[in-house]
Amino acid sequence: MNRIVQRFDRLKAEGSKGFVVYIGAGDPHLEATRQLAIAFDQAGVDVLELGVPFSDPLADGLVNQLAAQRGLESGTTPSKVLQTVAAIRQDSQIPIALYIYFNLLHRHGLERFIDDASASGVDGLLVLDLPPEESENYESLMRAAGMCVIYLVAPTTPEERIELIVKRASGFIYYISREGVTGMQEKVAANIAQMTARIRVHTDLPIAVGFGISNPSQARLVAANADAIVVGSAIVNQIAQNGKHPNLVLRVTEFVESLVKAVKNRVRES
Repeated sequence: MNRIVQRFDRLKAEGSKGFVVYIGAGDPHLEATRQLAIAFDQAGVDVLELGVPFSDPLADGLVNQLAAQRGLESGTTPSKVLQTVAAIRQDSQIPIALYIYFNLLHRHGLERFIDDASASGVDGLLVLDLPPEESENYESLMRAAGMCVIYLVAPTTPEERIELIVKRASGFIYYISREGVTGMQEKVAANIAQMTARIRVHTDLPIAVGFGISNPSQARLVAANADAIVVGSAIVNQIAQNGKHPNLVLRVTEFVESLVKAVKNRVRES
């Protein structure tokens, strides 16, 4: 069974919430990415999203744009990201999804990339700029490879399009709780409960909520209405601040552990 599906099935059986981490692959270098993935698994992270560096990351705010730039400067390519995933698989079975732009898939060759990603141990793809209406061949190739097709739903997505998107998705739905790009925010969006309820009318897939969750108290709050919490920019910012420190992995993992505890403890207390 696909690792993402298996993990969410386990979380549901346990009555637990999921915690999803996003980092930029190759930031500050790919060996750090490998070490962070293994440390995150040990810290209780449920799914790891690796952003594949791209020169024009339109869905990303400044923090993640700079991470992509650092990844490119460290020599990270899609092929090297897949090699890193294969290296992670020698020590960890943490579910891994790639956060990627379609240009990179097209350049690599769509079918070849999906086959290579599956062989390396990738469990799903979130192709940010590929709408479901244009993804029929992509979806069939992904199904054949046993990988999850992860799609985004936004606060502005109309009801009929929510229904279309979630029926085409697998693994989980990524609800982006704010309009615009990724980034840390002082407050979480006020309509998360309303929007997750709207999405649940159309699907039984888990709903992961992200965009703007920056600290344990926010993660704890969002966990009330989500099946999983996604934190990216706040963790990427920790990597940026500690990128040259010899204890990079330890420092970033300590921050991640505080978020994991906030999400998991909330379930036990509720």
